[in-house]
Amino acid sequence: MKALLPTLAFISTLLTATSLVAQEEHQGNGAGAEVPPLGRVDFRVQCEEAARAAFDEALAMTHHMMYAQARGRFEAIVEQYPDCAMAHWGIAKTLFQPLWATRPSEEDLQRGWRESQWAAELAHSERERHLIDATSAFFREPGKADYATRQGRWAEAMQSAYRAEPEDDDIAALYALSLLARAQGADDPHPLHEQAEDILRAINAREPSHPGAIHYIIHGDDIDGRSDRNLEIVATYGQVAPDVPHALHMTTHIFVRLGDWPGVIEWNRRSAEAALANPSGEHVSHHYLHAQDYIIYAHLQRGEDEQAQQVLAEAREHGPMQPTVISAFHSATMPARIAVERRDWTRTAALEPRTPEELPWDASLGLWATSQTWLARGLGAVHGDDIDDAEQALERVQALRADAEEQGETLIARYIRIDEHILAGWIAHAAGEADQAVEQMRAAARIEESVEKHPVTPGALLPPNESLGDLLMVLERPAEALAAYQASDAVWPARYNTLLGAARAAHAAGDEAAADWYGKLLETAPQAQRESLKEAHEMAAG
Repeated sequence: MKALLPTLAFISTLLTATSLVAQEEHQGNGAGAEVPPLGRVDFRVQCEEAARAAFDEALAMTHHMMYAQARGRFEAIVEQYPDCAMAHWGIAKTLFQPLWATRPSEEDLQRGWRESQWAAELAHSERERHLIDATSAFFREPGKADYATRQGRWAEAMQSAYRAEPEDDDIAALYALSLLARAQGADDPHPLHEQAEDILRAINAREPSHPGAIHYIIHGDDIDGRSDRNLEIVATYGQVAPDVPHALHMTTHIFVRLGDWPGVIEWNRRSAEAALANPSGEHVSHHYLHAQDYIIYAHLQRGEDEQAQQVLAEAREHGPMQPTVISAFHSATMPARIAVERRDWTRTAALEPRTPEELPWDASLGLWATSQTWLARGLGAVHGDDIDDAEQALERVQALRADAEEQGETLIARYIRIDEHILAGWIAHAAGEADQAVEQMRAAARIEESVEKHPVTPGALLPPNESLGDLLMVLERPAEALAAYQASDAVWPARYNTLLGAARAAHAAGDEAAADWYGKLLETAPQAQRESLKEAHEMAAG
């Protein structure tokens, strides 16, 4: 994971563009037509005329990844117009989420297969059959095939659909989405992202307000070296869908990669407010926690610990949360972030795993979320000289990684293995095994190089190179520590602890760059609520 750091002027240009388009009147593709509040989808579904607008709205929600809300709209269409084939298809399509780690339940698989079969029997055209066949490919053999197999079948069928209907905006957008899904965990995701970008830019040229094209372009650029590829398109998402929580949030996937913390905070606040106004049935949408976790991460990088704590307290006032692995992930990481970022080892050691207990902790992101809690607890224990508890935490992390591997969640297992190596490294250091400790940290960093940032997370709980830098400083090897911090900053830019660590390492190594690193820290966190800010002011001034 190598982040691309643009100039400050470049970031300013993006922020200005985003702010301006958010204030403009919603216009269409130059014809002066008003853009619907979810963006423009014109599927021309072959159902009763009265169902067409409702179908387009439901499909737009799907492109915004408002899956539960979209399903409700499709169900309402089926209730009123049971012979509408594509409404049945829409229900099935919302039962799996290609870029998320959510996995359909057995009940979902059975239902998706039934809805797909009904859609196939009612289909009116080859165009409809192409999409129905692709979704049917995912749900075929509901009690047998694993998720990776299903995802592969869907992607292959979407390729056939795209080849048959290359100018159909919605087919093209879903095909590009399938390419991005295939890219997750690929040895080299860039060719698939390039192909997806070409398709999505073509859709955007035809219809600048198509929600799928904009949304999936942002996901396509949320990998190493691509964050500045389509800023003019990224900046329009909040304009096209100003009341959609995920649309307001998505631009911050790019802001995180630019280290623009005010932008992350501003847009995720808007997203969180929109999420509260758009619940998922009786539950608070997981888009709310998704936004709040990003806000907490940004405040912590600015050293604004009190604000981060306030956001956590606010999040805990709302509930019950949508029972998804996304809710589980953020419920675990938010309190862990605050404790780990502040190096509050007493607080990390007291974290409670699997809280609240009603969330799905035993699959995909739930496993990684639990691992994050045990990583934090283990770090607290080892820094508190409680090696027995630290080793028990490591055993929990190892067991969770094994569970992920057994479930076929190889990518999640790799993320957990990073946690495993970091904790093992600190335990080795506590045992006086310095070389083994350093090698464990370097092993974690090597795994990080082989994966991309997962879209669910704003950033690592503890980046391996940052942790390596901390370890090397304890070992009084500041020149090596500086190199580790620099490597971490290239992946996770403008992190408070990375900048501070680099400044201290440079100073200890007699490197003249120390003042520059302290200056970067002051620029990133001008009002930090930490003692180290005074140090930064003194050292930057010479």
